[in-house]
Amino acid sequence: MKKLSIPFLLFFVMLNSSSFAQSPEKAALAKGMNFIETRIYSAEDDAKILDLYKNLRVADVSDGLDMVGLPGTGLVNPEIQACWVDLKDFKHVFRGIAVTVRYVPTQRPALPAPGEDFSKWEGNFYNSYSHEAFSRIIRPGSAIVIDDVEDMDIGSIGSNNILGWYKAGAVGVVTDAGARDTDEVGLEGVPLYLRKKGRGIRPGRNEIESVNRPVSIGGVLVCPGDVVVADGDGVVVVPRAVAEKVAQFANEILTKDKAGRKGLYESLGRPMDKTVK
Repeated sequence: MKKLSIPFLLFFVMLNSSSFAQSPEKAALAKGMNFIETRIYSAEDDAKILDLYKNLRVADVSDGLDMVGLPGTGLVNPEIQACWVDLKDFKHVFRGIAVTVRYVPTQRPALPAPGEDFSKWEGNFYNSYSHEAFSRIIRPGSAIVIDDVEDMDIGSIGSNNILGWYKAGAVGVVTDAGARDTDEVGLEGVPLYLRKKGRGIRPGRNEIESVNRPVSIGGVLVCPGDVVVADGDGVVVVPRAVAEKVAQFANEILTKDKAGRKGLYESLGRPMDKTVK
């Protein structure tokens, strides 16, 4: 057996000692542990970031991510698309700061106990297991990102609660699962991006697992505080750490695109619209 040098042995011992010192205790791990830190940002910081994104399209942001060395990062699965589209005023488009929530399939009884009133059971399930604790941290500019149970028919989002989130300041909602009351949601004009349309209520189907923790939406990691941009092309998520740089490149791209299309509009005698002004 080849002998190891003294310096290598010392390095090996130090490396493993450091790793051991940083390893969580087994008891703590057994209780469950998060390894990705949730960063907290002020409303003022969020507003400054959103101001950089106020006119940007998903395509511009995607190009900006390429230019900072993150090609393909943040591009949410194209199956997640706008519930409704407004091609006149683009009211379906939004840019917001991620507030995240995760719902998981429940293991609790899916029906009331014998003799128990359904409405009472339903209300208790909502309040105790499948509630909306995240609504308390919604503020102007929030983008609600919901990691839900995509394999089940659950309308976790409806015309009532989404309007309440909008009233609290949310600019839009993204889910990797479903929503119901989608006709009314479109009539209300609240931007919603979803994988499919659902019908079932949450009680007996899912329960809340976490709020403002990292979630996975359409193959993309979304951390609280990330920038979410959504339009007719779909949804893109920008990691907060590169948000300013991405916006800088994306705005340069948008400016050049507007100038090029404005020239074509003029040559065609086409009236100018807001996309080239």
